Amino acid sequence: MTNPIPDSERTEIEAAAFRRMVKHLRDNPDVQNIDLMNLAGFCRNCLSKWYRAEAGERGFEISDPAAREEIYGMPYEEWKAANQTGPRQDHK
Repeated sequence: MTNPIPDSERTEIEAAAFRRMVKHLRDNPDVQNIDLMNLAGFCRNCLSKWYRAEAGERGFEISDPAAREEIYGMPYEEWKAANQTGPRQDHK
């Protein structure tokens, strides 16, 4: 694939697209994690784990709750109480 966008700009574009996806998920809490997992093979918790792993790869150690808060925009337990419907599943 030929892409005329320089790597430095591509990284910024990818980061902006990621932030836009996270905002979309925050703005649509009715989209349940279990549905995301079943349909797309990932959920908000997966994103938080990937975020934490990538931070660790770059020398930034963050806790799982802190990574989840980056994705959810609030503490995970607070988000679950306000938004999770249907069967409760603990995502480890």
